[in-house]
Amino acid sequence: MGGHPRTFQFHACFVGIFFFIHFLHFSTVVEASNNGGFSVKLIRKKLARTTTPYSRRLMDSSKVVQSTSNAYLGHYLMELSIGTPPKTIYGIADTGSDLIWTQCVPCHNCYKQLNPMFDPQQSSTYTNISCESEACHILDTTILCSSSSSFSAHNDQCNYTYAYASASITHGVLAHEKFTFTSTMGQPISLEGVVFGCGHSNSGDFNDHEMGIIGLGKGPASLISQMGSSFGSKRFSQCLVPFNTDIDVYSKLSFGNGSEVLGEGVVSTPLVRKADDTTPYFVTLLGITVGNTYLPFSNTSSGTVAKGNMFIDSGTPPTILPQDLYDRVVVEMRNQIALRPIEDDHDLGSQLCYRTETIVGGPMIIAHFEGADVQLTQTQIFVPPKDGVQCLGFTNTSSDGGIYGNFAQSNYLIGFDLDRQIVSFKPTDCTKQ
Repeated sequence: MGGHPRTFQFHACFVGIFFFIHFLHFSTVVEASNNGGFSVKLIRKKLARTTTPYSRRLMDSSKVVQSTSNAYLGHYLMELSIGTPPKTIYGIADTGSDLIWTQCVPCHNCYKQLNPMFDPQQSSTYTNISCESEACHILDTTILCSSSSSFSAHNDQCNYTYAYASASITHGVLAHEKFTFTSTMGQPISLEGVVFGCGHSNSGDFNDHEMGIIGLGKGPASLISQMGSSFGSKRFSQCLVPFNTDIDVYSKLSFGNGSEVLGEGVVSTPLVRKADDTTPYFVTLLGITVGNTYLPFSNTSSGTVAKGNMFIDSGTPPTILPQDLYDRVVVEMRNQIALRPIEDDHDLGSQLCYRTETIVGGPMIIAHFEGADVQLTQTQIFVPPKDGVQCLGFTNTSSDGGIYGNFAQSNYLIGFDLDRQIVSFKPTDCTKQ
């Protein structure tokens, strides 16, 4: 992650898109619980500064909101409805970015999508945000104000440009709109006045199932921040099904009360605040154990580990480690797996891969976060980019920090508690959630 403070804000949502070949995707549905929170199904296939009206229709205590989500090509797609009448969209659930956006009519230089694009002129609750309003500055990016544009007849609209680490980019206008989820009882649950991006020019590593991105980061523009404590508390949890799960199997994303991660086997690590980057969920990784071999995060004589050296990102498939740590992990994996790595397949590049349906007898990996040891099995360590091949679901970066990707997050109920400032992990069969 890195951004230009005067033009774009870059996020790591797609930093791992290059990783191998294609992946499975996931979509999302909403369930209301009896405690004020809500859940969203994951289907495989900070608004405090705004002064514009931002009303929320609070759920009564007998419902919990939920959004369906499924996995497709390495991402988890979250399903929700926007506008009046409501139109269904499927956006990438991304804890590594803030902006909520979808492709909108008219769309210039846009990528192809299977479902119809959102047409703001067909919604009675759509309202453009004025350049003079505080809501126009909800993103930490340069806002361009103009009296006219190629995609809107409205004057003084709030234009945005938001870019990602993969060079994917969206450009459009910020607006207020009504978002609707579905409770477990099948009843609609609405958030009114949500700030989102109506993307009229979008490009990058998107496929035709993806209609935009649902930013779930900590910044003011994210869905989490805009929800605030509307559902009883400022927390959410996710349970991602493994990479090779049947696309008809759903998992959940839950919000507010009822999304707490509790019970036997739960471990927690503190969130780390960084004044210069409020979006990611930064945590501290002390080291990694491969089999019985412990590898400290820092290989220096001092062994000092910087706080917040990793962040948890549902929008990035592989786990990304600094070059030195990655190299040491790969060496240990090669030493402890009694198979010959693939070295003659240009499609796989330099990835550590084996010709096998399953890695039999391979070592477990333990990610040692501050106060929380998270054990990874072969399902979370290796992924099949093609038939008969298993590849290590990790890659490297020249940066000093890294990203804990969604391959490793699968089959864990992971709770992000912004009230207590912790992230919790609980081993869970997410295919049965």
